[in-house]
Amino acid sequence: MARPRKKRQTHFNPKALHFKPQGIPLKELKIEFLNKEELESVRLKYVEEMDQTLAAEKMGTSQSTFQRILKSALKKIAVAITEGKAIEIEE
Repeated sequence: MARPRKKRQTHFNPKALHFKPQGIPLKELKIEFLNKEELESVRLKYVEEMDQTLAAEKMGTSQSTFQRILKSALKKIAVAITEGKAIEIEE
């Protein structure tokens, strides 16, 4: 039986929940879903410019878990941009 997932801390609520290519209706686009943990990892690392150890501490997780969350977020963002998909932030 798997261990229960630990609640990670996020301290940010985005003003927008969808980002999409201009000129294409959202209903016509495929969507990459980004969860709040992934968004928070990107914000802490690239907007707040924290090192991964400090960012992981702020989120209440290990540095290796933070790295996995960040890697997942960056892959989803890269796929959305290069393949013309929308990004939806899950609540």
